[in-house]
Amino acid sequence: MTNKESLQRHLLQLDNRGYKAYKDIQGSYDFSEFRLIIDYVQGDPFASASKFRVIVPPNIAQIPCQLFNSRCREIALRDYLTRQFDKAAHSISSKRGTGKSGLIAVTGFGQEVLERTSAFIISSNTSDIEDLGGVELRFAVGLPAGGRSILGRQAAEMLCEDIPQIVSNSLKYSHLNAAECRHHVETVEDADWLQQQLAENGLVAFVADGSILPRRTGVDDRPLLNNAVAFQSPPSLKVEFNCPNLGLISGMGIPTGITLIVGGGYHGKSTLLRAIELGVYNRIPGDGREFVVANPAAVKIRAEDGRSVAGVDISPFINHLPQGRDTVQFYTKNASGSTSQAANIIEALEVGRIPVLLVDEDTAATNFMIRDRRMQELIAKDKEPITPFIDKVRQLYTDYGVSTILVMGGSGDYFDVADTVISIDNFQAYNVTEKAKKIAKNYSISRADEGGENFGEITQRMPIPASLDPSRGRRYVRVKVRDVDELAFGTDDIDLGAIEQIVDSGQLRAIAAAMVYAKQQYMDGKRTLSEIIDLVMADIEAEGMDILSPFPEGDFAMFRRFELAAAINRLRSLSVVAK
Repeated sequence: MTNKESLQRHLLQLDNRGYKAYKDIQGSYDFSEFRLIIDYVQGDPFASASKFRVIVPPNIAQIPCQLFNSRCREIALRDYLTRQFDKAAHSISSKRGTGKSGLIAVTGFGQEVLERTSAFIISSNTSDIEDLGGVELRFAVGLPAGGRSILGRQAAEMLCEDIPQIVSNSLKYSHLNAAECRHHVETVEDADWLQQQLAENGLVAFVADGSILPRRTGVDDRPLLNNAVAFQSPPSLKVEFNCPNLGLISGMGIPTGITLIVGGGYHGKSTLLRAIELGVYNRIPGDGREFVVANPAAVKIRAEDGRSVAGVDISPFINHLPQGRDTVQFYTKNASGSTSQAANIIEALEVGRIPVLLVDEDTAATNFMIRDRRMQELIAKDKEPITPFIDKVRQLYTDYGVSTILVMGGSGDYFDVADTVISIDNFQAYNVTEKAKKIAKNYSISRADEGGENFGEITQRMPIPASLDPSRGRRYVRVKVRDVDELAFGTDDIDLGAIEQIVDSGQLRAIAAAMVYAKQQYMDGKRTLSEIIDLVMADIEAEGMDILSPFPEGDFAMFRRFELAAAINRLRSLSVVAK
């Protein structure tokens, strides 16, 4: 390990040389108050930025252990430090030449607090500072170039002046806003605690009074500032909790069973469901939905025309297709709305115990959701392959313990199967269960139940290893992520635009790496997809996301097992055999 001064001299000596000469600076450097590690150097100013790390020891960072003395608090603190480093970098770094020259940046982030590989807390092993923590922070640097020649002086200024200033401003506790940092950690801890209370209180979701659910726009997830209506729970659904930091909090508890969210168009039904579906993640203070929480295994389901389906048993919903097509091992490269929605439900059930499904009629297939009495009279059941969701939703709950929260503004037929009916009027919630049940009794529809006696079996599938191939050309592994909705895996492009609970491109990068890891470590043609995902998630739990990559990555974010399964299931080359 050399030092700051030698790095500075080396960079000045590289001035005006070809860009590839930057490779010589890869290594570790002592900067007195921290260590700078250059893990990877880009080969071109227009290529992916170079990968850097700084390690600030506990005696310099001096972060109080109270801020990271639990898993939840540590993740919140890491998120806060990542955001502070990003803020400091934006205030200092500037364009210095062509391509990515001058860039100093951490991974992107939104309103969610996710476990990321951008920051880690270092516990002290020295007795006299055992109550303090240090930091490892990973970030990207665009090394300066003029054309494809090294700008050595600008590089020396970036690495030897700017980075130390950013580190000092963002990773030394004495330079942070202590109250803001503590509030960030405590807010996340309270939300995490609330989430843990749901199951034992017979709830699948909780929406705190005073929450601001509307967002600024469809592409801006920050809270609406003007004319936003604060949420208030109906008295009959109001529950209270005593949070570890905030204290007493009240709000609407959504019980297990089948819950309908009804109301007029544009009054906030889908806005409420969207807040709940993202309640599987914690949020930053000021988001407005900090204390909107859902069971962490809640899964959003929708129709997904055109997706690939590989050997899924969709027979609980669809049977007797024309031309005798098999629905017990259903294959298609171009699923319809109904077959895709059926497959989405079965695939989710296949890889984990799901406590609640979330469905919005706006993104569901109509013929999958309901077949009314008049249509039953016109088209006999033996001519209709689809068993509608209305006739399976109760069986999902009784047979598998899977609740459903359903936005339904177009069909009152669901009143017959609902346990709870919540009306949304101008973003305010009202419990209209009794009224809905009275309407159902007074206006009987007399439709025939087509669901049979039980839901049906969930069939496990075993992926064929050769069908997951991350190679392309001469590259053994070629994966690339585009935003949060597309993943290039080998020669295949996986469309994940319908997987609405992927909220961060870092999650998709980690999922891509996990797919490669699963293929290399556990896919043997004998293990089921569920077993493979169990093993991958257990390894991440034990070793962290760094296990997914041979070198340190700063842009991974934690994902759930359901989204990993969703990516694998949408691989068009996927082949499986039933267990």
